[in-house]
Amino acid sequence: MPQTDTLTAAAIRQQFLDFFTEKHGHTFAPSSPVVPHDDPTLLFTNAGMNQFKDVFLGQGSREYSRAVNSQKCIRAGGKHNDLEDVGKDTYHHTFFEMLGNWSFGDYFKREAIQWAWQLLTEVWELDKNRLYVTVFEGDASDGLEADEEAEQLWRELTDIDPSHITRWGKKDNFWEMGDSGPCGPCSEIHYDSTPDGTGGDLVNKDDPNVIEIWNLVFIQFNRDKSGSLTPLPAKHVDTGMGFERITRVLQGKTSNYDTDIWSPIFDAIQDKTGAKAYGGSMEDAADIAFRVIADHIRCLTIAITDGATPSNEGRGYVLRRILRRAVRIARQTLGVDGPMLCELVPAVVGTLGDAFPELKKNPQRVAEVIKQEELAFLKTIDRGIEHFREAASGKEQVSAEDAFKLHDTYGFPIDLTQVMAEERGMTVDVAGFETLMDEAREKSRAGVEHEDAITLTPNAIDTLQKINVDPTDDSAKFEGKPLNARIRAIWDGSSFDDVASINRRVAIILDRTNHYAEQGGQVGDTGMLTIDYEPGLGVREGEGGDRFEIEQTQAIAAPAGSYVLHIGRVTSGQFKIHDRVVADVDRGKRDPIQANHTATHLLNFALRRVIGEEVEQKGSLVADDRLRFDFSSSRAMKLDEIERVDRIVNDAIEQKMDVFTDTVPLNIAQKINGVRAVFGEKYPDPVRVVSIGAPIEQIVTELDNPKWAEHSIEFCGGTHLANTEQAQHFAIVQEQALAAGVRRITAVTGLAALAAQKAGKELLQRLENAASLEAEALVSEFDDIAAVADKLSIGAVMKHRVHEKLDALREQVKQVRKQEQASNREAVVEQARSIADADSATLIVKQIDGADKDTLLAAMDVIKAKCPASAIMLLSPDQEEGKVAIVAVVPKELIGKGLKAGDWVREAAKACGGGGGGRPDMAQAGGKQPEKVPDAIDAAHAFAASKLGG
Repeated sequence: MPQTDTLTAAAIRQQFLDFFTEKHGHTFAPSSPVVPHDDPTLLFTNAGMNQFKDVFLGQGSREYSRAVNSQKCIRAGGKHNDLEDVGKDTYHHTFFEMLGNWSFGDYFKREAIQWAWQLLTEVWELDKNRLYVTVFEGDASDGLEADEEAEQLWRELTDIDPSHITRWGKKDNFWEMGDSGPCGPCSEIHYDSTPDGTGGDLVNKDDPNVIEIWNLVFIQFNRDKSGSLTPLPAKHVDTGMGFERITRVLQGKTSNYDTDIWSPIFDAIQDKTGAKAYGGSMEDAADIAFRVIADHIRCLTIAITDGATPSNEGRGYVLRRILRRAVRIARQTLGVDGPMLCELVPAVVGTLGDAFPELKKNPQRVAEVIKQEELAFLKTIDRGIEHFREAASGKEQVSAEDAFKLHDTYGFPIDLTQVMAEERGMTVDVAGFETLMDEAREKSRAGVEHEDAITLTPNAIDTLQKINVDPTDDSAKFEGKPLNARIRAIWDGSSFDDVASINRRVAIILDRTNHYAEQGGQVGDTGMLTIDYEPGLGVREGEGGDRFEIEQTQAIAAPAGSYVLHIGRVTSGQFKIHDRVVADVDRGKRDPIQANHTATHLLNFALRRVIGEEVEQKGSLVADDRLRFDFSSSRAMKLDEIERVDRIVNDAIEQKMDVFTDTVPLNIAQKINGVRAVFGEKYPDPVRVVSIGAPIEQIVTELDNPKWAEHSIEFCGGTHLANTEQAQHFAIVQEQALAAGVRRITAVTGLAALAAQKAGKELLQRLENAASLEAEALVSEFDDIAAVADKLSIGAVMKHRVHEKLDALREQVKQVRKQEQASNREAVVEQARSIADADSATLIVKQIDGADKDTLLAAMDVIKAKCPASAIMLLSPDQEEGKVAIVAVVPKELIGKGLKAGDWVREAAKACGGGGGGRPDMAQAGGKQPEKVPDAIDAAHAFAASKLGG
């Protein structure tokens, strides 16, 4: 074991950084976020080299040629996924740190090998006899010889035992960035921690006692798209050392989890759960749970801090799966009842906050996001576990149907079901589950499609290509000016036609279009096609008013572009293949769509200013009548936040800011300071950039300028205003929860926003005036305003103020109503006296008007006092509220004959759409159909007669 077993993890990290910065001239490069906002192709940052990818690709550079850091990494989901192994072994983690040093065209193999050996054996004093090195053995298919240079350098520059150097193939010792691009051989360093130090034969055998601790990658080739390799003009070094692994080695442990990286988190888990202390067993269920929970809370805390949010898509779904695995094992193994993961966030910040200061900025927000996710899953987890038990009972496999129900009804990700099945020695019908998921997705898509939806099938696309119909040229879509075009195809959803006749819904494909097809959340254009009569060609018989109304515009991807479908109906005349047409966009809809799209960008910008940079777009809708924006947030917005967002957007409108659009090479656009992109979107190269208030030609010459962060700059392929002034006004009309960790804002612009503002002001004025009205008028005005306050489209801030004034008036209205009720009570009691004076029969069933439940009970007391031997039922309908109040009493003698008040009111209530019950001597019920009170009275008589006879 090494002599440095008393080093703390923090000291080990710092010694690594100091070795390269102080002794070998490296620049410290802070860790990039685990959420790669500038690289939508990457789920999570999974290696130290990710932030230097542009350098290796020859698309970027740095001010330094040597770098060192500790990079935050997540490997859970996608190609690199360690999630399934967490908890089962001693060294796999979803989140881990990668210590690394890099050379960008500076030093190469000699220095990398020499310095690695110095650090391991001289600084950290590792036992040289326990170190093993692998080198590349060559590959005939690529024409690559063995990396004899690296092997010779190991022999020449170090005193490693030559027998500890072995050669391995491409799988283990040749690194590639992707299918094409920079690549090269690597040399891995392994450490033997077997008790007797005889584990050399276990190198690369996945044995927990002989693990890789450092990988030195020598990037010296470029693989082109044909697969051929050519030497790079500049050679690079990219090394990666697993921090958790080297800490384990230096602290003399046999498991990563036995180091001081984990002990504070284990202590917190024990404190919050009351479980026994972590014991390090690979078989004990509680110890496995400790490892899973500790690993997962580190991953969640880091990812949420860096801007990710649990959700149902992309990286958000990976986080939700991780969280639910931890919640399930905490609930089922450690007996945790409520949210607990959120209480572990401080322990994570305590262990990692000094290395990654961003963790200390707002850990409360991180804990709240996790808590809300826990609460959502805890609502269904027990029923899900019970369903799993039933599904697993006496079986060897969990069926696809049960797995789907666990997912769809109880929120159990399929991999969680697999874990639970594995714990019982079972399997899951994953293939069947995926089939059911595909069917569900198809039903979901079908559910939102128009009943007459038309789309191109793959066979239809093949046909278009065979008949030489090229994809549509839509370069004119941004201007939307009238355009001459020619009809290339007419498609009805199942076949191609030569003619489009009146009232038949079809899709017309033009050679070129000015219509914007639905994409990126923006709805497609509507418009009109008319025949373009060319001079000298004559006209068809009956021509002159041929019109095709475009109801939808959709783009269908094809190998060399997209076919734009102009979907609609011929309203007069007819249209044929090869006809020349004039395409007109409906500006009455296009203009407000553009206003709403530009306002959506301003809203996105304003939310980041008010709530914080962690706001991430989760979806959007840009239509002609409204805009919708879904964003990551664990809580509802405060009123002052909504007001500030409203103000920022309207300030931008009042400032009459120009809107700039241009296409920019993707690698350059991604470097613009403050630029926003939607994760998961595959952006073209070059990409279209939309900037509000800052000219793009200026932006690309000063990419790092901090002032760009003060502007809305986004990747966007949609249509926009030329100037923000054209939006006129902006108003948020609703802010609501959409899903756990996701909020939705609905807003309007233009005349709709001005109308919303006007309607809100009018309501507020009416409420101001109402306070001085006479009693009856006050109640009427209050009721009118209360009825429309939530129905009118008024600004969310204005709506809140309306409700505040309604609340302030409510007490005044309540007093007026009490006075009315007192007067009404006397009238109801007078009705009761009349009934009692006129009827002393055994059975009294009467309607009393204008009585609520309490007044009805008072009336009952009056009649009961005069008719103590009678069974009495009173019913009072309220036509305005759509309710019926029912009360009944039955004396002891009649109860003995079988008439019970609870059963009696229940039968009457059924007849008027309600229900209820109570004691045999007294009961109450309610109905929902006041117009059926006569039927309820008949039902009451019939039921009583069946019990009492006669």
